[in-house]
Amino acid sequence: MAGPYLDTLFRPRSVAVFGASERPDSVGFRLFSNLLEGGFRNPVHPINPRHEKILGQRCYKSLSEVDGAVDLALIATPAPTVPGILRECGEQNVRAAIVFSAGFGDGDDQGRRLSQSLLTEAGNQGIRLLGPNCLGLMRPSLNLNATFSNNVALPGGLALVSQSGALCTAIVDWASAHRIGFSVVASIGSAYDLDFGDILDYLALDQETRSILLYVEGIRDARRFMSGLRAAARLKPVIVIKAGRYAEGSRAAVSHTGALVGADDVFDAALKRAGVVRAKTIEQLFAAAQLLASAHPVQGDRLAIVTNAGGPGVMATDAAVERGLRLAELSEATLQRLDQVLPAFWSHGNPVDIIGDATPERYAAAVEVCLADPGTDGLLVMLTPQAMTDPTGAAKRTIEAIGDSKKPVLACWLGETQVKEGRALFTDHGIPSFPNPESATQAFGFLAEHHRNQQMLLQVPGPLAELEPPDIPGAHLIMEGALGDKRSLLSPLETRAILGAFRIPMLPALPAHSPNEALAAAECLGFPVALKVLSPDITHKSDVDGVMLNVTHAESVRQAYNELLARVGRRKPDARIEGVSVEKMYTGRHGRELLVGVIDDPVFGPVIGFGAGGTAVEISRDRAIGLPPVNAHIARTLIGQTRISAALGAFRNLPPIHMEALVQTLQRVSEMVCELPQIREMDINPLMADETGVYALDARIVVRHPPAGRRRYDHMAIHPYPAQWVSRFQLNDGTTVTTRPIRPEDAAMVQSFVRGLSEEAKYFRFMQSVQELSPEMLVRLTQLDYHRELALIATVETDQGETEVAVARFFSNPGGATAEFAIVVADAWQRRGIGSRLMAMLSDAAREKGIQKLQGEVLADNGKMLHFVETLGFSATPSAEDASIVQVFRNL
Repeated sequence: MAGPYLDTLFRPRSVAVFGASERPDSVGFRLFSNLLEGGFRNPVHPINPRHEKILGQRCYKSLSEVDGAVDLALIATPAPTVPGILRECGEQNVRAAIVFSAGFGDGDDQGRRLSQSLLTEAGNQGIRLLGPNCLGLMRPSLNLNATFSNNVALPGGLALVSQSGALCTAIVDWASAHRIGFSVVASIGSAYDLDFGDILDYLALDQETRSILLYVEGIRDARRFMSGLRAAARLKPVIVIKAGRYAEGSRAAVSHTGALVGADDVFDAALKRAGVVRAKTIEQLFAAAQLLASAHPVQGDRLAIVTNAGGPGVMATDAAVERGLRLAELSEATLQRLDQVLPAFWSHGNPVDIIGDATPERYAAAVEVCLADPGTDGLLVMLTPQAMTDPTGAAKRTIEAIGDSKKPVLACWLGETQVKEGRALFTDHGIPSFPNPESATQAFGFLAEHHRNQQMLLQVPGPLAELEPPDIPGAHLIMEGALGDKRSLLSPLETRAILGAFRIPMLPALPAHSPNEALAAAECLGFPVALKVLSPDITHKSDVDGVMLNVTHAESVRQAYNELLARVGRRKPDARIEGVSVEKMYTGRHGRELLVGVIDDPVFGPVIGFGAGGTAVEISRDRAIGLPPVNAHIARTLIGQTRISAALGAFRNLPPIHMEALVQTLQRVSEMVCELPQIREMDINPLMADETGVYALDARIVVRHPPAGRRRYDHMAIHPYPAQWVSRFQLNDGTTVTTRPIRPEDAAMVQSFVRGLSEEAKYFRFMQSVQELSPEMLVRLTQLDYHRELALIATVETDQGETEVAVARFFSNPGGATAEFAIVVADAWQRRGIGSRLMAMLSDAAREKGIQKLQGEVLADNGKMLHFVETLGFSATPSAEDASIVQVFRNL
């Protein structure tokens, strides 16, 4: 895992400063003086051959002169000297470096050569790099200020990782003024080596970090970014602020979906799938971080409001609606209880206006009743200081009424002088307090958004097992045929074949190359029919008047054919026209026109869009964006984010559409883009939905050659569920064993499995006494990033349902060449071949990932495991650091 590999960066036992200087305006001087003035307790060694002493300390000509080991090198020398310094560091066993120097890859040949030399030398020496061109790193708990900033971060529980050094200093300065502290401040600069993903891996397990803040300008490696983000967000709140927009590359302007989707939309969709919250300002960044780290988790977006004035209640309501929050609908029982404790003329609804003369006791009663309502997810308590108001007393009684409630409560005591003491009481008791209704509802919005996104994070779309499997090989052959003909736009027939391969229904159609063929096709299909122009040069047929609908009689078909080609010829005279497609006309009376599309984002890969369809999609701009893979929950969420979703249920005289068919179509499209990296763009428009099902009435697919050398799913930002590792086999006694990758919903089964292990088995597996898994460990073991880790469980059917009997897993180390593995088989199921089969599958899966070696640690007195791995071809050597541990490994 990443933690031990980065300890030399985040917890260095000694530091060397290359380029340390006596010149006050130099980066080297500021770095060295910051380390000394900050009170870093471990040795700091200045390296500069032109100085004997710097700031009263001995200066070394080279690293080899330094007595003792150095963990971290800070390099502030001209860019051409950096590769040589890294070579020197490698020879002295330095394993981490921060490169402050600029001049790498700055658009000229020399910069590019230096960049390559930098990366090559770091790789050869096994050194992890932060930078180049970065501000550096702060670790306040260690008094480590390895930056050239004038700001000093206070110690605390927030970690800040930023691409911009300037923003780092601004945020640290803002935070110091507000007495907000940090566990880590890291500026990653150009991020040639260590990127967001690597640092997030470390922070996810860092005991000092409670919440993580990211300032993002652009993403270089979407898979690493999403992997690290999702891993961290499973354990800690992560809040992201982003500036700028990604380049949209060469996305074709002719795509309906491409015209609707901006790069920022895709970034938002990625954050939702990662379970994190996005902030727009620095103030929001910290408000969200502190609230998420301190408040009780919210279970929904239904907010109740208690106030002693109608105006602020209305303001809070407006702000809540603007944030997409719902006002809680108080139950009849709650309203009756409020009637008993409030004056007769209270508001009798939500917001609960308890009147301007509200006493502290009235506040307490209203708060207690509202928190008890099962339809309330959170509570905002507001006070305006009026003539008979006791702000401090009301705060005290509100705090008492909250008690040990598990629902989040936010306070908003408006004003300044009279409410100051009350606000301080809320702060002292860990209750978030806000100066106005807008900021309070915005804060609750962050909680609700975090809850929604965490539900998205838990989704691991599996195979569509209950549905007919797609014909993936056939689809590949069709696309390879088109690309072999040097065509990027699939023909209507090829497009139909691809959709058919993934079981997406289309109405029947036949091509026709003459008026007589059109007539014959129409007779075969049955009237009414639609005629659509066939041309490799026309992307959207309606744009050139190339569609003729509702042709109802045989005698009108040939005339329609000629008229259609004539008007297309007038609109686009240079187009090659091959004839028409004669299609069975959709005759349903209750259809809604929808759009399902795919674009290939230059950063995050394939993205699915859903919304209102038809010819005016760019005008209505009603769409939602999601990253595949998609399951039923994600599909329903995507549908619910659009305005058209309101018209998909029973509407006026229309029956509800067949929602399950629409959901399955979105899943099929997701399956398609996961399995077919050739797809660059796709529009299904319109996708007609009614009470009987969904029908793709028109579609277009643009393809391209995928990059050479990529493995399956490398084009995806989120690795799909690896369904290829699902299998079944029989034991000698006839028991059927299912092996499959683990999923988040297996958490209860995994906990039961661990509880059922013998004390010896638990000790050997976890190398300590464990009775059951902590919630954090359970998350870690069941919510996997299949890009870099895999856990295969073996299960059998018992009277209690599916029961786990064994598990084997690996987690790839940084660099991806090696992976740590672990295996445990329930005591009653040992010596039956289950462990050997799991390890064989695990080795195959690791080999497919490009992993070259599996390695692990076994307690020296665990004779059964040592014998087991020996039979599998593992080598074993005693650990040099701990005699009680044996290191085992096998090359794949």
